[in-house]
Amino acid sequence: MNRRTLIKVFLALNLARLWPHVLVMRLSPNHETIVLDTRRWAKIILNQEPGRGRDVLWTFVYLMVFYPEYRSLFYYRSGIAGKVFRFLCRPMPNLCIATPDIGPGLFIQHGFGTVISARKIGENCWINQQVSVGYSNKTDCPTIGNNVVINAGAKVIGDVVVGDGSKIGANAVVVKNVPENCTVVGVPAYIVRRNGIRTNEPLV
Repeated sequence: MNRRTLIKVFLALNLARLWPHVLVMRLSPNHETIVLDTRRWAKIILNQEPGRGRDVLWTFVYLMVFYPEYRSLFYYRSGIAGKVFRFLCRPMPNLCIATPDIGPGLFIQHGFGTVISARKIGENCWINQQVSVGYSNKTDCPTIGNNVVINAGAKVIGDVVVGDGSKIGANAVVVKNVPENCTVVGVPAYIVRRNGIRTNEPLV
């Protein structure tokens, strides 16, 4: 029996504990968003884009079995209905998702020690481990645009806006607005690339 077949058998056995999750996923008001999440994770991790129906189902099961970060995102999307079954398939420890509005396609790589507490996060964002996206006081927290990448250890704090297509470098500290299509690094963060062209500009 080859490795591919073994994985399929293993996933089939795991359906015994995951069938409630599959049911919640199918019936969730956020079903389409969960499917879009699943497709993006499959494209990044498995280098494939699942079709509809059974392909998405088996990809969902695969991600639930092997990726606790995905489980945390699923429980966030599915709300109370999904969280009832957390004990059957535990989420990622020390990954906190406390954002009221997250667009489809969020990918969380590793995710350990990450806090995601923004006002809003756009579509197809990528967040790494030990990232802090959060408040500077009781009311001020970030707004993250579409297609934003936040690398390991970065901190995005306070009432700031990170523009579409921007990248936050590892361990950068962002406390001012980041324009669209920029790469920022450093403490405090500054712009090193804008629209694909190298530069050296402070954030204002």
